[in-house]
Amino acid sequence: MATLIRSKISSAATSVTNKSQAKVSGMFARMGFQAATDEEALGFASCDDLDYEHRQGLQMDILKTEDGGADGVGETDVEGDSHYQRDGTGPPPYTSKDDGMCAELGGQDRPRITAWEAGWNVTNAIQGMFVLGLPYAILHGGYLGLFLIIFAAVVCCYTGKILIACLYEENEDGELVRVRDSYVDIANACCTPRFPKLGGRIVNVAQIIELVMTCILYVVVSGNLMYNSFPSLPVSQKSWSIIATAALLPCAFLKNLKAVSKFSLLCTLAHFVINILVIAYCLSRARDWAWDKVKFYIDVKKFPISIGIIVFSYTSQIFLPSLEGNMQKPKEFHCMMNWTHIAACILKGLFALVAYLTWADETKEVITDNLPSTIRAVVNIFLVAKALLSYPLPFFAAVEVIEKSLFQDGGRAIFPNCYGGDGRLKAWGLTLRCALVVFTLLMAIYVPHFALLMGLTGSLTGAGLCFLLPSLFHLKLLWRKLLWHQVFFDVSIFVIGGICSISGFIHSLEGLIEAFKYNIQD
Repeated sequence: MATLIRSKISSAATSVTNKSQAKVSGMFARMGFQAATDEEALGFASCDDLDYEHRQGLQMDILKTEDGGADGVGETDVEGDSHYQRDGTGPPPYTSKDDGMCAELGGQDRPRITAWEAGWNVTNAIQGMFVLGLPYAILHGGYLGLFLIIFAAVVCCYTGKILIACLYEENEDGELVRVRDSYVDIANACCTPRFPKLGGRIVNVAQIIELVMTCILYVVVSGNLMYNSFPSLPVSQKSWSIIATAALLPCAFLKNLKAVSKFSLLCTLAHFVINILVIAYCLSRARDWAWDKVKFYIDVKKFPISIGIIVFSYTSQIFLPSLEGNMQKPKEFHCMMNWTHIAACILKGLFALVAYLTWADETKEVITDNLPSTIRAVVNIFLVAKALLSYPLPFFAAVEVIEKSLFQDGGRAIFPNCYGGDGRLKAWGLTLRCALVVFTLLMAIYVPHFALLMGLTGSLTGAGLCFLLPSLFHLKLLWRKLLWHQVFFDVSIFVIGGICSISGFIHSLEGLIEAFKYNIQD
């Protein structure tokens, strides 16, 4: 009798834990793969309804597990949505990873996304709002800046493919089997057996930095756009940033992102329209284009910052493992990566070139600030709306990663659980969320430089997640099966990426320190 009681108690405790894990991972599922990125991984809003149904299925599975526990089944493993368990914990390797996160629920196969839908999500990730900073990169890099846009597209496409290759291993029959779920799993596998969790922690730290920096950039760009849209008003850029942050404070109270993600999708479509309007305006002034201003020389001091800007505009690797696992035909992943990055390369190159040719040396950090005042205000207001509606997604993702790593990691958590027994957020947990919003405001106030922040983020986390780590992981996990030219590519990308990352980081950091000192004195 005592044994039966202990079994029921153990089952109930396990069920509560599984519900909590499924709730957290389900949040990532709803954000889709937006959580990772750098900015426009936010495009997974289009899969929101699909993810909602998946979470309902997870809840049913949990209930079934709880019922099964009453029959004497002790600690039952519920996988939940392990694709979104960023710390690499949770059940190891999936039994049918070919089914991805869309497992069979209720006897029926859930629909997965097609290659076209996956391509749309990748396009949102690498054709996002921060493309507006590319003409500024051409200002300091000339034709070499255009070459880097092409080079970064080729390298990011290649590293995305090799990152997915690291998810697979051959079984006894020589068939490729997916044995890992996420970027974190790959990182942990590379550090095993000496430091089995070190790699995942490094990736998590890089991810948090990139997400928080993305939030800061949204506040900076909102203040910048509003200030330049209404220069006659007695409101400074810092004041506009404070107003924008006041509108963002409710993000700390968010429990789900369903409505916000749908608005963000509409704003993404509006952003594409804005890009077309900017290009159309530039084409209307084609007779005045300053071709003689585009040269082969570079600004040695500012060009490394341009490298970070270009790299940051291509970041998407962090969510590619989950994306590939959710495709109907994973074999089409390589083809999808090819055409999305070719399209991104062409569009980014044309956008940056025609915008620079139109304004030449007067090109500003955010290109829409160069537009005539008659249309600038309308365009910038749309962009501000997009920025404010996109802010909750990386913010929520950063909060979830921090909470899962520091407050909800079972007995290994550094701090007490920030959620009560009823699943509600405790007061001090809410205070920490508000503090994170305020932190993004303070950074935006004291370092209100869009290009510098974007260059720093691209040089630090962008280059690391897109260039350095994928090539390093590929060499570590699959070096015995690589051909000589693959080894050469991986080593070259690692070396070149390292040099670009260090130089861009140093120059961006120097600029940020100078700007910070200036704003402190002011």
